[in-house]
Amino acid sequence: MTEKSMIQILVIEDNPSMLKLLQYMLGNIGYDQVTICSSGQEGLIWLESVDDTQTIILLDLNMSKMDGIEFVRHLANRQFKGHVLLLSGEDERIRETVHKLITNYKIASLGHLHKPVNLELLSLKLEKWRQFQPKESITNKKQYSANELRSAIANHEFINYYQPQVDVKSTKVVGVESLVRWYHPVDGIIFPDQFIHIAETHGLIDDLTRAVIKAAFTQTKAWQKSGLKLQVAINISMDNFADLDFADYLLNATANAGIMPSDIVLEITESKLMTSSSISMEVLTRLRIHRFSLSIDDFGTGHSSLSQLCNIPFNELKIDQSFVHDIINNETQRAIFNASLGLTKQLGMKSVAEGVEDKVDWTFLRSTDCDIAQGYFIAKPMPAEDIYPWIIKWEAAHHL
Repeated sequence: MTEKSMIQILVIEDNPSMLKLLQYMLGNIGYDQVTICSSGQEGLIWLESVDDTQTIILLDLNMSKMDGIEFVRHLANRQFKGHVLLLSGEDERIRETVHKLITNYKIASLGHLHKPVNLELLSLKLEKWRQFQPKESITNKKQYSANELRSAIANHEFINYYQPQVDVKSTKVVGVESLVRWYHPVDGIIFPDQFIHIAETHGLIDDLTRAVIKAAFTQTKAWQKSGLKLQVAINISMDNFADLDFADYLLNATANAGIMPSDIVLEITESKLMTSSSISMEVLTRLRIHRFSLSIDDFGTGHSSLSQLCNIPFNELKIDQSFVHDIINNETQRAIFNASLGLTKQLGMKSVAEGVEDKVDWTFLRSTDCDIAQGYFIAKPMPAEDIYPWIIKWEAAHHL
């Protein structure tokens, strides 16, 4: 039995001619288990009798009895475990919004196609089911207590990984982003989404941040001693900037490590900026005066981007990965990306594109005026000792 024979495809479309055409097209590309339904109600009844983990639903949006959005809500209520591919004559922005709605409902989405459907594009979209890995919700992961986190900080169980950043035009490695990991003695590597919120909620974020900063500053100096000049970015919670002493702490820490403030980028997540106060504005402005770089992270995903650019002297803007990955296939993403890029140029800021996941993303980015790129296509986060060997390989591959 082939892999395609293991997949059940349910086509939901209220146009009889389109139903027959899709069934014929699916047969031509090797999918022989195809069920067609002319309404969402019929589709829901059919799903009651099958194992939906191996099911792909090809779903029309604009149907008379039950539209595709209503159908998606019913899928979410029954905790559908398969995949959905949207097929619609609606414009791209509507299709993209429904795609995001599907993912918000924790349903695996293979994306969307415009009708009439191209056979080659249909085949490519359906192939995505092989690699698709739904993101695990934090509620399904092991939960840790504040006391466990407090002990971990005291026992120095946190380590920094580093993800390279490269100049888009020259491809030269110019910096790294420091990403904290909890090296749990029993559970192994624990990612930030399982402990940062605990630290912020229970007043531990300052201790955790200082441990990360100390390790990053020490590593920055070690690289400099070996002849490697990299600007090191560190994620800082907005909560840290509520302390007037934080600026002096950072200045003393750089001096003690033997590095310059200009060697460091402080990244502040944009969605957290809404809580900024006069104190945080004072601290951030002092840091810029002393030549730390300030980066507004995940730009465009929060609620106060433009006002914060007016209020705080950021000199770097990180364009969120949701506007970068697969940008070539999404007109809306391109518009937002280009607008963000134009903003950085007008304000004299450096632009960093996150989420460069494949060669298509990279190729597109190199056709733009973006300054810096970061993402899995370039490199995954890695331990500090792996950075120098990786740079040698990267530069050899790019003839630097």
